[in-house]
Amino acid sequence: MTRSVKAATAIGIDAAIVGILGAAMMEGTSPAAFMNMPAMILVFVGTFGATTAASGMDAMKKIPAFYKIAFAGAEHHLAAKVRELVSFAEKARRDGLLALENELEQIDDAFTKKGMQLVVDGTDPDLVREILEVEIDAMALRHKEGAEVFKTAGGFAPTMGIIGTVMGLVHVLENLSAPETLGPAISGAFIATLMGVGAANVVFLPVAGRLKGLSHAEVHERNLVLEGILSIQAGDNPRVVAEKLMSLVPPAERAAEDDAKPNLRLADTPNAESAEAAA
Repeated sequence: MTRSVKAATAIGIDAAIVGILGAAMMEGTSPAAFMNMPAMILVFVGTFGATTAASGMDAMKKIPAFYKIAFAGAEHHLAAKVRELVSFAEKARRDGLLALENELEQIDDAFTKKGMQLVVDGTDPDLVREILEVEIDAMALRHKEGAEVFKTAGGFAPTMGIIGTVMGLVHVLENLSAPETLGPAISGAFIATLMGVGAANVVFLPVAGRLKGLSHAEVHERNLVLEGILSIQAGDNPRVVAEKLMSLVPPAERAAEDDAKPNLRLADTPNAESAEAAA
């Protein structure tokens, strides 16, 4: 995953803001007209309060971390993970499962390391699957919490904007005796709705969708690792392990892997090794 893809959330939000402000300026509206402090307080503080009431303070404390995850993204190199697991399969087939114990310290990913440790310890395959699946489910549940916070905020923000507009219009109706103030007052009233709808659809809901997508990607990677670990434990041929796991890799990444190593399959064949030895 390239850095430009990782920055997609920030780029998308910036593009949306530029598009909205640019369209307003083309129509002759100054961006300063949107800087209505009462509307901002009502929408953002009100949304924060309602979201806190719905999600709890513990979830709200994690919001900076959730933003960091959404904007920074995460790299999931599935083809590289397949290569790592295939190398473990080759070692296990050649030297036995216990030989993998020496490889554990070299594994950076905690989930992969845990699974390989269970295999080295001789844990029953069904129990290995159960333990790792429970960990995957727990991780997905933690990730869901982050997405739900922003999804909830995305639901409350437009409503807070409407509340602000209604309050503004009440103020307008109270001052009908001063016609010269009606235009600015009505404009200020509708800014609250604009802020609420804008915050929901430009920030909160896109971030929620991004967190959900990142979670799905990590769950997919862990399921790939799970299948690889179980195949290693079953003593499957490394080539079978590679073919099985590569079926879980997106075609584009598979093609990139083949381009990077065009002679991989040829070099792996016994005939090629015999021909090289004969030469």
